[in-house]
Amino acid sequence: MAVSKFSEIDEYGFKRPPDFDYEYYEKIMTVYYTVLTSRALRWEKFLRKHDILDGGNTLKRFIRKGIPASMRPEVWLKSSSAFVHRQRQPDLYQKLLKCSYDKETADQIRVDLPRTFPENIYFDQYKTSLFNVLITYSLNNKDVGYCQGLNYIAGLLLLVTKNEEHSFWLLKEVVENIVPSYHTKSMYGLITDVEVLAQLVRQRSPEIHKHIKQVGLPWEVILTKWFICIFAEVLPVETVLRIWDCIFAEGFKILFRVSVTLILRNRSEILRTHDMSELLNVFRRAIKGQQVLDTHQFINSIFSVPGRLKRSDIEKLRTQINKTRLKDKVA
Repeated sequence: MAVSKFSEIDEYGFKRPPDFDYEYYEKIMTVYYTVLTSRALRWEKFLRKHDILDGGNTLKRFIRKGIPASMRPEVWLKSSSAFVHRQRQPDLYQKLLKCSYDKETADQIRVDLPRTFPENIYFDQYKTSLFNVLITYSLNNKDVGYCQGLNYIAGLLLLVTKNEEHSFWLLKEVVENIVPSYHTKSMYGLITDVEVLAQLVRQRSPEIHKHIKQVGLPWEVILTKWFICIFAEVLPVETVLRIWDCIFAEGFKILFRVSVTLILRNRSEILRTHDMSELLNVFRRAIKGQQVLDTHQFINSIFSVPGRLKRSDIEKLRTQINKTRLKDKVA
């Protein structure tokens, strides 16, 4: 058997799993690297003529096809509202670093530091930075404070941006603007969106929705980590970063596009299951298999497999679900 040209460590410093499919990965990456090289040249040409803040639909199209790694920090900041918010409070992060902080929160964060990407060969150098980003954010947003899952988001942001302040503002963008109320103590937004996703699946595949209900696996078990971590520590890193490219530019609807795609593309496997254990194993395979390893193909699929999916449709479902919950609470 030929030896793969890819090492046991990926380009972001993560150790590949023992069962990693090197043969398949080499096959798809040979094509993908060619695509990335071509895209980088196009990005350079685009940025010579356009400001990211005024990129419009052309920028959206470019982002969907992937942002070159060297350009990600700037594009993430400027394609989201993080850049504008930082411009309004340019000294905020440095001021927060000088503030005294809650000991209990700091202890919670310190417990999670060694648990954050322990298999990553580069991450030791970012542990102090991770603490700084998380503790300053807890000071800035008392309603959230610190919540498990934020360590994975902030950790991956640091690996990409290599900059504490940029990571702080991007974390703030995720928690407050992209998935608000996911990381609060009540997790109100998360609970709502889990039900929204279930309804989106029901609309597109009633048989999947019915089968999952019959098997008895709660949607929360399937979706909570996907949503809380925005797929960090869930999907392959390159795929996560391509998803984040789109999330920072287009917002929360990308989270639903990815989730619906993961479920619909595994329809036949889901329908063959007989109990919760089998169903859980289908989802474990779904987030690690060839479908998600082929980043370019997977990202293309999230814009086709779910069909038409508008922000207004999601907002309408959120409103309906919250009204029903309020009625049930009153009753």
